[in-house]
Amino acid sequence: MANGMRDSVELSDPRALRALAHPTRLALVALLRRVGPMTATQAGDRIGESAASCSFHFRQLAKWGLVEDAGGGRGRERPWRATARSTSWKVTEPEQAEPSAALGALIVRGQMQSLLAALERQPRETAAWQRAHQLLDAQLLLAPEQLEELGMRVWQLVKSYERRADEAAAGAPEARRVDLFFAGFPAAEEER
Repeated sequence: MANGMRDSVELSDPRALRALAHPTRLALVALLRRVGPMTATQAGDRIGESAASCSFHFRQLAKWGLVEDAGGGRGRERPWRATARSTSWKVTEPEQAEPSAALGALIVRGQMQSLLAALERQPRETAAWQRAHQLLDAQLLLAPEQLEELGMRVWQLVKSYERRADEAAAGAPEARRVDLFFAGFPAAEEER
C-alpha cells in the first residue's frame, strides 16, 4: 500500500455503485487520490462545493469503503483520505447492471471532457509530450471471454506501470500525472 492506499477497491453491492454514481462524490474520491488527505472545507474550496455538502458526501463514501477518516480534527475539519488508488466493479448479477451503467456513464462523461481539454492543450505542450500523447481507435471481432481477457491484460499492464510510477517520477523532472481511459464494448447489433 503506497500512501496508505490499497491498489484497488472492488464494488459489488448495487447500492455502492449508486452511491458513487454522483458527480460530487466522484470528484471527491478523485481529489483525495490525486492530492491526499483533506478536510471537507479544503475539498469544498477545491471543487466548488460547500463544506457541509462535502462532509455529507465523505460520510456516504465512507459507508462503502471508498474514503476513511485520516485521523485528527473534528466535524468538517476532520481530514479524509481515499482508501485505494482505483475503483473496480463487474456486473455479475442483473441488479448490478443499471447502477453500473449509470456510474460508467458519469465516468465516461468526465473522461471525455478531460480528453477534449487535453486535445485542445496538445499544440501548446512540449514536443516530447506531443509525441507521447496516445489516442487509439480500433475495432476487433471478439467473443465475450476474449474481451474480458483483453481488459484484464490491459489492467495488469497499467498496474505494472503504477508500481513503478513513484520511482520513475523521482528521476524524471518532466514526469506528470497521466490520465488513462480504456473501454471495450460490444457494438450495436445493427453495426455487426
